[in-house]
Amino acid sequence: MKMKAAQISKPGGDWELVEREIPEPGAGQVRVKVEACGVCHSDVVVKEGMWPGLQFPRVPGHEVAGRIDAIGGNVTGWSKGQRVGVGWHGGHCFVCEQCRRGDFAMCVNRKVTGVDFDGGYAEYMIAPAAALALIPEELPAEEAGPFMCAGVTVYNALRNSGARAGDVVAVHGIGGLGHLGVQYARQMGFKTVAVGRGKDKEELAKKLGAHHYIDSGSGDAATELQKLGGANVILATAPNSQAISALVDGLAAGGKLVMPAAPTDPLTINPMSLFLQRRSVLGWYSGTAKDSQDTLEFSALTGVHPMIEKYPLSRVAEAYEQMHSGKVRFRVVLTISS
Repeated sequence: MKMKAAQISKPGGDWELVEREIPEPGAGQVRVKVEACGVCHSDVVVKEGMWPGLQFPRVPGHEVAGRIDAIGGNVTGWSKGQRVGVGWHGGHCFVCEQCRRGDFAMCVNRKVTGVDFDGGYAEYMIAPAAALALIPEELPAEEAGPFMCAGVTVYNALRNSGARAGDVVAVHGIGGLGHLGVQYARQMGFKTVAVGRGKDKEELAKKLGAHHYIDSGSGDAATELQKLGGANVILATAPNSQAISALVDGLAAGGKLVMPAAPTDPLTINPMSLFLQRRSVLGWYSGTAKDSQDTLEFSALTGVHPMIEKYPLSRVAEAYEQMHSGKVRFRVVLTISS
């Protein structure tokens, strides 16, 4: 039996639509019949060969939604036909020091879906059972896919930020991550402030749930945040080091600037801004499969939805370019099968 897949055969290579043998799951694995897969900006590490030790050819894709199609040996708790998602976190070793502490997200031997093994730009994929998240029945596959990376990244960062209901939480950037971050912040009970560049984003930000909108292009965003009492948490989703650095002074005393997105340039922050107000800056790794499942369940419960553009697998090159150019509003999803 054959399946269709989109692969990259060399760093910087073109997309190749190929036919492959449908793979069989081994011990501890399941086979997923893919229904939808998000196209994430992190897929650039496969397209351009930027991941250390990356082996080609590789099928990318770590925002996977589908159904279990076959089950390998030594897998318990999962059954054929279940709706499952597979995200960035593609499994952990269970034996390193971090795993022994139960901190599977920080496993030193963790695997990445679509990087260390073939991902969801295909009709079928093999996934470790430890990487599976159960998808609620009310969530369509094309929405569940983006929750497996973009969704869990911001949801998990916010719920672990220390912010409490009623606190001022600012979401910087109204894009692929930020448009979800605003929705989650509102649904978690935070006084939600959206920070974007341009007055044109205000209407959308308010529609997504922001109580306030700050246009960083027409004034100093940090000053405007201080007028609201200072932000207890700033979720920096736009990977712009200069813009992120400028937000630190908008934090309240003891406030945290949390980065779930990775800018390529160093931050430039005055240490005085940190220690005089006991502020902090931290990064946040997306999360494990259980974190993804929590994200899916919270999204279904509260009515959080990604804004998506759908493309068939046959148009993968066009879909990737739409994402990479920044033209998408706001997540690209490949529809594989129904």
